[in-house]
Amino acid sequence: MKKANRQGIARRVVVRRSPVHGRGVFALRALEAGERIFEYKGETLTWTTAIRHHESTGTAGHTYFFGLSDGRVIDGGHRGNSARWLNHSCNANCEAIEIESRVFIHASTAIAPGDELFLDYQLVVDEPADEDARLSDVCRCGASGCRGTMLAVG
Repeated sequence: MKKANRQGIARRVVVRRSPVHGRGVFALRALEAGERIFEYKGETLTWTTAIRHHESTGTAGHTYFFGLSDGRVIDGGHRGNSARWLNHSCNANCEAIEIESRVFIHASTAIAPGDELFLDYQLVVDEPADEDARLSDVCRCGASGCRGTMLAVG
């Protein structure tokens, strides 16, 4: 019998070291295109509050922020789940779907057991990026057709 999580659903993913960057999320079983995998969880805040919290930690750069269409942000670094470990790829196999201020991660293609799950971050910056900012947004995915950046194009 498969081990079930708190919601009674057989485990679909595991977090472990990623060859792309830091930790990553990997499929434990085959996932079908269109299948909802999990929710991106965390504390929902205004951007101003999220940035203030981030700056107060003294941690430079890396965040687990997921912007919502209503202008707020989910901070996966506070009360988050394993979805915060999804890495970026220019050829992502997952997509984020926002429903009523909640974000669900769905497989956008069939994913085999053992494959790493990826989102295309499509990051947007408010100010022109300086060299340090550009370097922090460099893409490491190595996918065919890699843009070289996690920033949105166009």
